Amino acid sequence: MFGYGQRKSDNTKYYEVLGVPKTASADEMKKAYKKAAIKNHPDKGGDPEKFKELSHAYEVLSDPEKREIYDQYGEDALKEGMGGGGGGGGHNPFDLFESLFNGGSFGGGGSSRGRRQKRGEDVVHALKVSLEDLYNGTTKKLSLSRNVLCSKCKGKGSKSGNSGKCYGCQGSGMKITTRQIGMGMIQQMQQICNDCRGSGEVINEKDKCPQCKGKKVAQEKKAVEVHVEKGMQHGQKIVFEGQADEAPDTVTGDIVFVLQLKNHPKFERKHDDLLVEHTITLTEALCGFQFALTHLDGRQLLIKSNPGEIIKPGQYKAINDEGMPQHNRPFMKGKLYIHFNVEFPESGAMSSEQCRTIETILSTGSKKQLTEMEIDECEETTLHDVNMAEEDMRRKHQQQQQRYEAYDEDEEGPSTQNVQCAQQ
Repeated sequence: MFGYGQRKSDNTKYYEVLGVPKTASADEMKKAYKKAAIKNHPDKGGDPEKFKELSHAYEVLSDPEKREIYDQYGEDALKEGMGGGGGGGGHNPFDLFESLFNGGSFGGGGSSRGRRQKRGEDVVHALKVSLEDLYNGTTKKLSLSRNVLCSKCKGKGSKSGNSGKCYGCQGSGMKITTRQIGMGMIQQMQQICNDCRGSGEVINEKDKCPQCKGKKVAQEKKAVEVHVEKGMQHGQKIVFEGQADEAPDTVTGDIVFVLQLKNHPKFERKHDDLLVEHTITLTEALCGFQFALTHLDGRQLLIKSNPGEIIKPGQYKAINDEGMPQHNRPFMKGKLYIHFNVEFPESGAMSSEQCRTIETILSTGSKKQLTEMEIDECEETTLHDVNMAEEDMRRKHQQQQQRYEAYDEDEEGPSTQNVQCAQQ
């Protein structure tokens, strides 16, 4: 077919360089090249020769015609077909790398090859979610507005497809203005050109596209479905690649949704675990309790103490596999912790007789009674209710006052010491 007869040569080397089988698809080879090129790029400390070898192998195998020649007749046939270029002829490996990593396609159309496109900005949205959303998973349907290239002029802005260089900024898109701010002092400022709005080009008024009026882009309403998966975390990002605002000669950025977890009235999340506060009475703490807890998926969990178990104030209990599902492994769940608060009776709620009954029941040994003599030797005290937050503030103020006084004493100290030394 290509005039090389039945001659065979090595036709597996390029596949081995990229680390793909001979049956690899174009997408598989592209992924393999990207991964290997990043690893071996000279700017990253890689081997320049290895980088060139990778780029040449991908250049050949990504071109259907060259790949067919190589598969049938090997590398030697390619060299002859390329004019004896020694296998390295063709494209600059750095052009190939830039083309792939800046949204271009390599091999077709020389006009865009080697021209580096700028990347558009990502559009970031905060997406508020409830703890139920992260526990069960959900889909949020949203409507967004974005800029897209004008369908009539294909983003050219003109009917003819032509535009002229802006004379206001000489095509740079920026203007430098100067102003005097003092004697012999001049300030330079760089601003976006008002004439071309930073594009560096102008379009004749009569030639402007009637649909976009020369703006090159139009507004589009876009409906998106954001899939919030089970077990996702607060602050986690969901990315829609290449869905942000479009602009001419620009690689479209991404739409990024950042999950923002709303506070829950009952549950608190601790990574893959859940924490819930529950208050029980003193009677329940001593004699046992049971209650129903509504979980985040609507199930009713029966929570009860073990026979004869006493719950202490501030005690924690845990239930395995009732916490948050793990992201990407929703059947694996953390723990559900219950923090018990014990509610004590109000002062005066129990009679003396009831107190003696409780004392008899709870007494684990003989209660030590003070003798009359021991009582006479003691000083009487009075207990007061306190607010610990106010006490902390009082102590802090007291410490500051003591530091001030100590500082004043240090200021007076050296002069007194000098007098004493002089007397010796």
